[in-house]
Amino acid sequence: MKLLYLIPFISAFIGWFTNWIAIKMLFHPRESKKILGIRFQGIFPKRQKQFAEKLGKLVSAELLSFSDIEQKITNPANVAKLMPFIEEHIDQFLRVKLAEQMPVISMFIGDKTIQQLKSVFTAELENLFPVIMQNYMGNLKQDLDLEKIVTAKVALFSTDKLENILNAIMSKEFRFVEIIGGVLGFLIGLLQVLLTIIS
Repeated sequence: MKLLYLIPFISAFIGWFTNWIAIKMLFHPRESKKILGIRFQGIFPKRQKQFAEKLGKLVSAELLSFSDIEQKITNPANVAKLMPFIEEHIDQFLRVKLAEQMPVISMFIGDKTIQQLKSVFTAELENLFPVIMQNYMGNLKQDLDLEKIVTAKVALFSTDKLENILNAIMSKEFRFVEIIGGVLGFLIGLLQVLLTIIS
């Protein structure tokens, strides 16, 4: 009869152990192994290529899309933030560099003319900058295939590195799954004991 009361604790251990094994089997065995005529391999090592492809698609389409970057760069509010730096550079060019490169012309350009030229240049650049960036992002999108880069990088990860990354992100969740397995096992064992006593 005393052994009957051990059932909840044995069930708790079995519940915890099976969940612990299930988590370990996400990453182990690293290489395909044949046990009792059945081939075993960890889910992530076995599916690493597919995982890399899905992650590449996710990053390029959702997390870091070129259209989002283009919208941010060409947003009038963000362009306006750049204008003080551009104005300062134009002012420096008209007052210093032009005088150095073309001293004769700079002699005929006073403060009023510099201000007028600066206004014309900055207004033109403010209109031109979004167009330039749109063209640049179009070329960059062709030259820089984010999906391909992410897929290649993740596919080349060692399984140790992949396990470390996922453990760093999900260690609490993995621990929770193990504990839940133990708790559910204990409750099932307790139910078995109660049913045995009642019957």
